[in-house]
Amino acid sequence: MKNRIVVNGQTFSRTLFVLTLLIGTFCDMLNQTVMAVAQPKLMSTFSVSTATIQWLTTGFLLVMGIMVPITGWLTDRFNVKWLYIFSQLLFLAGTFLSFMAPSFGALLAGRLIQAAGSGIASPLTMTMLFAIFPPEKQGAAMGLMGIVFGLAPAIGPT
Repeated sequence: MKNRIVVNGQTFSRTLFVLTLLIGTFCDMLNQTVMAVAQPKLMSTFSVSTATIQWLTTGFLLVMGIMVPITGWLTDRFNVKWLYIFSQLLFLAGTFLSFMAPSFGALLAGRLIQAAGSGIASPLTMTMLFAIFPPEKQGAAMGLMGIVFGLAPAIGPT
């Protein structure tokens, strides 16, 4: 029973819960740098300059950085579970918009929406990991999170 957690009266597998959180985090972190290899093709496709295309990455990181501290305020007002689900749906909506983008502006908007979802999800993942692990195991949980934070951009396309 040590691998089980109880949330709102329901029992879940801690391993499955952590794995789900870490997969979401992996996707969020991977998206920080994934555009680097596509930039030359996107510059040609949308007829934009290097300075303009860089906003796909710069804007993503900027919005993500803005959303991280706002997440603390959001968690005081909304249920963490539903906020996390919303953040992942926001990320997916941004991904879909980026995929379907007919123009650079639409692609940038999609990336910024992705970043908003990612910026909410990352601190929520840490919050949930702290909530489901006892104090003596929280360091190991943060270590797993650190591995994902470092691994995703490292193995992504560059």
